[in-house]
Amino acid sequence: MYRAEAPGRVNLIGEHTDYNDGLVLPTATPQHTRVAVVVRDDDVVHARSEGFPEVSFRLGDERRSGDWGDHIAAVTWSLRSEGHALRGFEADVSSRVPVGAGLASSAALEVALLRALGEAFSLSLDDRAIARLAHRGEHDLVGARVGTMDQLAAVFARAGEALFIDMRSGAMERVPIDERLALVVVDSGIAHAHAAGEYNRRRAECEAAAKALGLPALRDATVNDATRLAVTAPALARRVRHVVGENERVRLFVAALRAGDAARCGALLDASHASLRDDFEVSLPELDALADALRAQGAVFGARLVGGGFGGAVLALASADRAAAAAHEAARAYSSRTGRAGRVLLPA
Repeated sequence: MYRAEAPGRVNLIGEHTDYNDGLVLPTATPQHTRVAVVVRDDDVVHARSEGFPEVSFRLGDERRSGDWGDHIAAVTWSLRSEGHALRGFEADVSSRVPVGAGLASSAALEVALLRALGEAFSLSLDDRAIARLAHRGEHDLVGARVGTMDQLAAVFARAGEALFIDMRSGAMERVPIDERLALVVVDSGIAHAHAAGEYNRRRAECEAAAKALGLPALRDATVNDATRLAVTAPALARRVRHVVGENERVRLFVAALRAGDAARCGALLDASHASLRDDFEVSLPELDALADALRAQGAVFGARLVGGGFGGAVLALASADRAAAAAHEAARAYSSRTGRAGRVLLPA
């Protein structure tokens, strides 16, 4: 039996910038996905995970079916497409990374499975190759037009430090998170799916904006570009304004984190949420209410929606000694206001 695991991730700041060649700042969560693989003598893949229907398919017959098994099929399809020899296998999956909460559960599953299969079939896979293969399957077979941040974070990120990634160059730098600070993540109770139309539509809008501006990607855009585009395409101009501002917020957040300036970090989280709500238009009234409930807690410095939007979770930065109490109080206030069950994911 071959075993492997990978963490979930929470992105401190830098949302919808990864597929625009921008800057991101994820960190690993304490929740992990674990996979155990037993090799078969045929070409059948069979996967099990508690709470989900069992998955079976033959190698070479991978196809999108719209359930969790797509991520298993994505891994075998991606490996085979690059010439790696596989046989059938049994996979038992156990995960504490919540699905649909914006913590990259699919990337954790794909990376853990790739690691296990690499051992099982003696494949030559370094860490960069694992991230690339996981992303290729997610993008091409699952149909989620995500950038590579989730997969890179599942491979390289560590709890207790932020991973500053330049998505254009691939350069990465580790930035310690002050132990006096803690991350709070509360699930809104509204699941989102990256393969859904709105997420992919936002990416298409970013590509259209870059094309209209004559740029390789929105990483190269400026505030003046957004102003110029607003005359003919106001919605695209708002997308540009978010990406330009968010990249700058990542730089400022890294500097504030290094300086131990929690208040500045919190203000940047608040600004990120406002931009995601108003310029990128991926928030919901429930996410706004949850962010407000977190900001109302004395221990919290700032909060923003995290993940692709249209559901999922809200992230806050808080004093470590009061983070858990703040998270649970905010979840209660959110549930009272919206009627939805807020679930505390961090502190775990």
